[in-house]
Amino acid sequence: MIHQRDTTTTNRKIIHVDMDAFYASVEQRDDPALRGQPVAVGGSSRRGVVAAASYEARKFGVRSAMPSVTAKRQCPALIFVPPRFEVYREVSQQIRAIFRDYADEVEPLSLDEAYLDVSADKAGLGSATATARLIRARIREETGLTASAGVSYNKFIAKLASDQNKPDGLTVIPPGRGAAFVQTLSIRRFHGIGPVTAAKMEGLGIFSGADLAAKDPFWLAEHFGNSAEWLHNLARGIDHRRVKSNRPLKSLGGERTFFNDLVTDTEIREALAHVCTVVWDRAAKKGARGRTVTLKLRYADFKTITRAKSVPSPILDGNSLLAAGEAILAPLLPTEQGIRLLGVTLSKFEGEEEEDEAPAPADLLSLI
Repeated sequence: MIHQRDTTTTNRKIIHVDMDAFYASVEQRDDPALRGQPVAVGGSSRRGVVAAASYEARKFGVRSAMPSVTAKRQCPALIFVPPRFEVYREVSQQIRAIFRDYADEVEPLSLDEAYLDVSADKAGLGSATATARLIRARIREETGLTASAGVSYNKFIAKLASDQNKPDGLTVIPPGRGAAFVQTLSIRRFHGIGPVTAAKMEGLGIFSGADLAAKDPFWLAEHFGNSAEWLHNLARGIDHRRVKSNRPLKSLGGERTFFNDLVTDTEIREALAHVCTVVWDRAAKKGARGRTVTLKLRYADFKTITRAKSVPSPILDGNSLLAAGEAILAPLLPTEQGIRLLGVTLSKFEGEEEEDEAPAPADLLSLI
């Protein structure tokens, strides 16, 4: 059943702040020689991957998660810089301290973006738009970096709006204009709709928010099952999720990219054991006890697969985590081509309850 819009959610005032090319911008800030240059944060070797790209590099089509060799081919003048995650975390803490001056409810999504619920007008500025302007000005003054912001009455539209006028932009979508704004956009811009679902939608003739809004609930249910109500609401600018400052950990994992492809069963199993050891180390420190293990493999041709296994009771030690990982891996061996990346994620933690929002991003640590 498709529920009608809850008008109380239009009284919320939500800001989504997204730093502009965060990692690359920090590098350009700290090294004047990089300013105005196409910069990629990541490894430059033939096994390297771009973690972030400056706007100068993006003009050449360089994007995060792109193999470094491809990025260099598209932009021969590209300058690679190794990541400095400790610096990015320090800057992120500076930015979050600014957020807390204006909102009690702050929900970080990653080091470089967060939702703020400013409905209470904590700083007494009179409007969410004025608050967003001051936050952006303080970020620029105190960190030397720029941020884009979206202001609206719910999280979904605020996030879309923050991306509308990047970099260094501010977009405000007031109540009453959300549906019209959403319906002008490509469904590939919709947060929560991944490439596979987007391709399926396009195959069914849905390319924009307007195309999605034109589909009735029964048609959506027939083609998208339990996601029908969620999609129906998105196309109308409806999102009931709250900004939650204490987001529960949903998953925790690690992955490793290898300089040389792993080919033999022994090499792959040894790599799995190493990654599981690191993941369990982190899980133990956080006191996280999960029931679902997900294995991620990326082959030499960059094809990536994931396989998951759930167990009846929480995993209590590293050996149990490895045993679950090996049970997933076994049917995938031997492999016809080499493995360039292997990752393990632990999820479905003890005490986890169903919530009124999409799953939080995995707390994933790169082991490169």
